[in-house]
Amino acid sequence: MGPDIEHPLRYDLVNELHARPSPRLTAPATCTFVAFKEPRDAANRDRDRDMAHLTALTSRHGGPRPDPDDSHYQGRLGRHDLKWESHTEFVTYMATTPGLPIRPFDPSAGAIFSADWQAAAPGRRVAAVMVQVDILPEDPADALERIGTWFARDSLTAVWVLEEAAMIAGDFRIDPDGWMRFAVFVRPDVGPGRIGRIVHRLVELETYRAMSMLGLGRSRSLSRRLNELEPRLSAIVDGMHDDARPAETVLHELLEVSAELEAQAVQHFFRFGATKAYEAIVMDRVSALRETRFLERQMLNEFMRRRYRPAMRTVASAEDRLRAMIERTRRAADLLRTRVDVERSAQNQALLERMDRRADLQLRLQHTVEGLSVVAISYYTVGLLSYALYPVASALGVDKAYLIAGLTPVAVLIVWWAMRQVRRSLHKHGPAGDL
Repeated sequence: MGPDIEHPLRYDLVNELHARPSPRLTAPATCTFVAFKEPRDAANRDRDRDMAHLTALTSRHGGPRPDPDDSHYQGRLGRHDLKWESHTEFVTYMATTPGLPIRPFDPSAGAIFSADWQAAAPGRRVAAVMVQVDILPEDPADALERIGTWFARDSLTAVWVLEEAAMIAGDFRIDPDGWMRFAVFVRPDVGPGRIGRIVHRLVELETYRAMSMLGLGRSRSLSRRLNELEPRLSAIVDGMHDDARPAETVLHELLEVSAELEAQAVQHFFRFGATKAYEAIVMDRVSALRETRFLERQMLNEFMRRRYRPAMRTVASAEDRLRAMIERTRRAADLLRTRVDVERSAQNQALLERMDRRADLQLRLQHTVEGLSVVAISYYTVGLLSYALYPVASALGVDKAYLIAGLTPVAVLIVWWAMRQVRRSLHKHGPAGDL
């Protein structure tokens, strides 16, 4: 079979399924991860700047140069294995290194992402995670004792994952050096692929948690604006029954509020939609870890339910409130438009009635004028005919008075008939006749 039978995107789409494999790690190991996002309109950012930033990192450490057309990259940079991915709104860098630092979570482990290089990033850092992978002690309680000195007790989560193949722990706090820290303890028989997937799910969980919570700030600012608009909308709706205020004036005020709400929707609905998508990914990553309780410690699901889900409900509540207010303004606008249409119909009806009365008066006046015209024209016609026929009447011995008396009814009838014919002709060939 020739290549013509294949869809031009078939191979590209299949390759996309395998373009972002999880890293392969052997314990002990250290993973450092950072994610950058443009503050505004990140989905439409200049991706060439992202590629230039990645190229600067690979050049600094003598690694292979990335392909400018790729949305992902993997390469060896000294002791580090670097994995870079470009997403819709952000880019991520993951560097994995064999072994552990001398001190737990020493910031030197993230030296590959130097401060000056991070400062030159096109966007701003939304996630910075350090994961330490170690062998699980024979007594799991020993691991609990170690993590007790690394994490804050009040927010510590420690769970078994993947049928107790590993234990992960973290407190979802940022340390003084800007890193969020997680510890992973794996059983000696767990393979590199599975360890890599656990670490990958952890850093994705934190990244998408951070991205989803960007909507929280938006929802708070939106709520403040809605608090300002809602009294205006309520006053407008309550005043719709006031006949003293013209409906068109009320409709104009309502449209101003509606335009403001639509502007808020344009500004916020993309972020709210992204928040829902990111929240779904976060909960998917938690579910994929298949956690079980570790020595009566707090589980990830419990932490998310108490600390994370309320923030997501706040975002959803702001979105629902905005949608409800937009729908409320639309219903009110429809009612006002109906009121305006009814008032205009009544005005038009009154105008038509006045026009009918005026036309009737004009018709009566026209008939009056026509009668007077018949009299006036007949008068002049009789006068002219009498002058024309007087010599004949004198020759025949007819008195002038009898002549005028005889001409008058004849002239009136002729004039009346002529004007009637003219009026019929006008009606026949006028605008209505032309149609």
